[in-house]
Amino acid sequence: MFFINQTEKIEAMDRATKAKTLTKETKVLTIGRLAKMLVDLFGSNEVFKAIGKRNGQEIEIYFKTLDEYLTFILTTDRENFDCYADRAKNSVAKVIIAVKEDKILQVFSAIVRSKNNLFGLLKLLKYIIPGKIRIRGSYIATLKWVRCIMIGKHSIYKNDK
Repeated sequence: MFFINQTEKIEAMDRATKAKTLTKETKVLTIGRLAKMLVDLFGSNEVFKAIGKRNGQEIEIYFKTLDEYLTFILTTDRENFDCYADRAKNSVAKVIIAVKEDKILQVFSAIVRSKNNLFGLLKLLKYIIPGKIRIRGSYIATLKWVRCIMIGKHSIYKNDK
């Protein structure tokens, strides 16, 4: 009888672990789908044309508090911009986002809403200098990916006076 109770506890813990894993994966996939949708709607074709020889390279985003990965594939065509929630098979860069779970969307949103110019890239320093975002690997590929997801130059962000 003791053995049956122990098996039930293990199954209950396993179910709880599976639920937590599924929740984390759902959060990461939602962030990826949101980025893809915003790029599809408001993205600029010029930054994708500037990808050049980096076409097909993978950028791996690691959310430290969630312990989950999101991989973006660089492309020269905005319609083919895609991501998946898993480790990259052959990444050229790894971006580590090391903020609390409730701040992940805020940081990602700040990156997306920035303009894809020099000042927009400089605004990222407020996350890089304190270590909230760390980059391992190719800085150039990471900057090209960041410029692809930045939609701040779109007309929806202009002030109508």
